[in-house]
Amino acid sequence: MTSPLTPSVTEGRWTPRLWGTLLVPCAAMFLDALDVSMVGVALPSIASDLGLSTSSLQWVVSGYILGYGGLLLLGGRTADLLGRRRVFLMALGVFALASLLGGLVDSGPLLIASRFIKGLSAAFTAPAGLSIITTTFPEGPMRNRALSIYTTCAATGFSMGLVLSGLLTEASWRLTMLLPAPIALIALVAGLKLLPRSTRERDHDGYDVPGAVLGTASMLLLVFTVVQAPEAGWTSARTLLSFAAVAVLLTTFVAVERRSPGPLVRLGVLRSGNQIRAQLGAMTFFGSYVSFQFIVTLYMQSLLGWSALHTALAFLPAGALVAVSSTKVGDIVDRFGTQRLLAVGFTLMVAGYALFLGVDLDPVYAVAVLPSMLLIGAACALVFPSLNIQATNGVDDHEQGMVSGLLNTSVQVGGAIFLAVVTAVVTAGASDDASPQAVLDSYRPGLIVVTGIAVVGLLIALSGLRRTPAAGRSVVVARSLAKETDAEATADPDAARVPVRD
Repeated sequence: MTSPLTPSVTEGRWTPRLWGTLLVPCAAMFLDALDVSMVGVALPSIASDLGLSTSSLQWVVSGYILGYGGLLLLGGRTADLLGRRRVFLMALGVFALASLLGGLVDSGPLLIASRFIKGLSAAFTAPAGLSIITTTFPEGPMRNRALSIYTTCAATGFSMGLVLSGLLTEASWRLTMLLPAPIALIALVAGLKLLPRSTRERDHDGYDVPGAVLGTASMLLLVFTVVQAPEAGWTSARTLLSFAAVAVLLTTFVAVERRSPGPLVRLGVLRSGNQIRAQLGAMTFFGSYVSFQFIVTLYMQSLLGWSALHTALAFLPAGALVAVSSTKVGDIVDRFGTQRLLAVGFTLMVAGYALFLGVDLDPVYAVAVLPSMLLIGAACALVFPSLNIQATNGVDDHEQGMVSGLLNTSVQVGGAIFLAVVTAVVTAGASDDASPQAVLDSYRPGLIVVTGIAVVGLLIALSGLRRTPAAGRSVVVARSLAKETDAEATADPDAARVPVRD
C-alpha cells in the first residue's frame, strides 16, 4: 500500500532517494527522544536561574507532555487529510522556532509556553513521520527494516540526550534547549528536497470538526488531570470532577465518531485484536519504562549521590544496546512475527525490573545495575519496533496517520498515567524517617508497581499468541461501521487483510 507519489520501491532495493525519505522522519524522532532525555538533567539549573518553585518547575516537563499527548489524534488525522509532507515540514519548522525561543527566554512562563509549543509540534511530526514511512515502504520485510531503523534513531537520540545533557548543563542549561534548533532546521531543509509530495485524502467526507474538538479536549484534560493528580490529590474534588469531565467528553466523542461520515478516529479499526494489543502494549511498555527511569534517577542522584553525568552513563548501556541491535529486528520479525517478539521482549522487561528490586545503598554497578539495564535494553529493542509494525500493518494508506497518532497517543497517555500512579505510590510510602534506608524502602513499592505494569504487558502479548491463526490464513480487519459495504470489500479484498504473523 504505497502512494503513487512515493519513491519507486523495488523489493529488496534501497535507493539513495528511498534512504533520504526514511532518514528525514528518523531525524524528527531522534529530536523528540533527544529533547525528552535532555531536559530532565537541566531542571535544577533552570530552577536556580529562573527562580522557579518545584510546582512550577514540573511544568517544564508537563507542558511538553500536555501538548504532545493532547494533540496526537488531531495530528495524525490532519496528516491524512492535508498531506503528510506538508504537515510534517510545517510542524518541524515550528519545533525549531520553539527550541530557539526556549533557549532565549528569561522567565518561567515563557519557557513553559515554549515547551508546550514543542510538544504540540511533536504531536504533528510524530504521526506524520511514521505514516510517511509506512506509506513509502510496502508492508513486509522492507517496512519492518525501515521501522527497526526508526527505532534505532529514537534510542540513539535518547542515549545521546542523556550524555549531552550532563555535558551541556555544566556550561548552561540554555544549550540543552537550543541544541535541537539547528538539527531541526537541517532536517527541514533535507525534507523539502527529499520527502515525496503526498496526496491529500480527496474522497473524505468533510472535516470532523466536532470530533477534533472533543478528541483534543478530552486528551488535553486527561493528561492535565493525571499530571496534576499527585499534587492535588487523587481523591480530591478537583481530580474527581476532572476525571468525570473526561469520561463525559470521551463518551460524547465516541458517540460523535460512530455517526460521523469522516471520523477523526474510525472506531472500526479497533475491532482488530492485533490493533488493540498494540495500543495496550504501547501504554504498558512506555508507562513502565518512564516510571522505572524516574525512580532509578532519584535512587542514583538523591541516595547514592551520583552526578547527572554519572547517572546518564549508568542508563547508557540500555540505549546503546537498542541502537546497536534494532536494525536487525526487522529480519527477526520477518521470521517469528511481532507477537512472539512482544512476548519475549516483555519477559525480558519483567526480569530486568524484578532484578532491580534487590538493589541496596552500596551497589556494585556491574552486579546490581548493569544486568537490569541490559535486559531492559534488549526488551526495548524487541518491543518498540514490533509495536510500530503491528499497529500499522493491514491499514490503508489514507488511515496510516490516524493509526500512527493513535499509537503515539497510547504511548504518551500510558506514560503520563502510570508515572503519576507510581509517583503517588512512592509518595505514599515515604515516612518521617529521612534515613537513606527508609527512603530506599519507599522506592520499592513503586518498583513493584512498575514490574506489575510490565507483567500486564506480558499477559497482553501472550493473549495474542493464543489467538494466532494457523499458518497460511489471514485475519480480516474490521472496516467502517456504517459506510463500507460488502461491495467495497469485494472490490479491494487485499486491503483489509493482515498477515498472520502480526
